Amino acid sequence: MGTTDRTTALAPDEAAPPPGETRTATFGLGCFWGPDARFGAMEGVVRTRVGYAGGTEPAPSYYSLGDHTEVVQVEYDPDVLDYPDLLDICWRSHDPFSAARKRQYRGVVLVHDNDQRAAAERSRDALADRTGKSVRTPIEPLEAFFLAEDTHQKYELRSTPILGDELVEQYGDGFVGSTVAARLNGFVAGHGDPSQREAFLARVDLPPAALSELERRL
Repeated sequence: MGTTDRTTALAPDEAAPPPGETRTATFGLGCFWGPDARFGAMEGVVRTRVGYAGGTEPAPSYYSLGDHTEVVQVEYDPDVLDYPDLLDICWRSHDPFSAARKRQYRGVVLVHDNDQRAAAERSRDALADRTGKSVRTPIEPLEAFFLAEDTHQKYELRSTPILGDELVEQYGDGFVGSTVAARLNGFVAGHGDPSQREAFLARVDLPPAALSELERRL
C-alpha cells in the first residue's frame, strides 16, 4: 500500500490527539475483552489497551496472573469526554454491588491521581444514594500497568475473519494504539449507533473484502 493510500486508510489516527494531549483511565470490569470493545466505540476515546494491574506479581501474564486483575486502559480526549462519563460506563459494565469470586475478574476503579479518586468517590456515592445499595467495587491507586499479550488486544476485531488480519498486517506494532482499531473493535462487538458507524467508516479506506466482512458483522 502506498503512502497516499495508507494516509487515507489511517485518517482517524492521523487526526487523533497525541498521548501528551489525552488523559487515561483504568478499570477492572470482568474479562477485559468486552470493556475494551465497549469503550473503544465511544466518541472521544482515542486509544484502548488491555492488561493486568492491581497486584504485586512483578511480571504477570495471562497464564501466570498472580494477584493481578484483568483491566482496560482508556485514553481519551478531555475536550470531548470527561472522566465521570467513563465512570458511568464503568458502573453499567459490571455488578458494583457484589464482590467478584475471582480476583482476576473483579470490578475495580484504578485511579491515576487525586482528582480521579475524588471524582470516582463522588460517582460511587451518587450510585449508592440512587440505588440504596452499598457499592462494593473498590477504588484503588494504579501502581503499575502491564500490557497483555497481543492475542488479547482488540480481541473482537482480531476474531473477525479477513478484517482483523488486514488491520493487524497494515498497522503492525501500531495496532494496539490505533483509533481505527479501537472503533472497529467496538463496532464488530455491536457497540455504536448506525449513524456513528456510518460517519466513521466514511473516513476509513478499507479493502473491499475487509469492508464486506465488517458490514456483515454490523
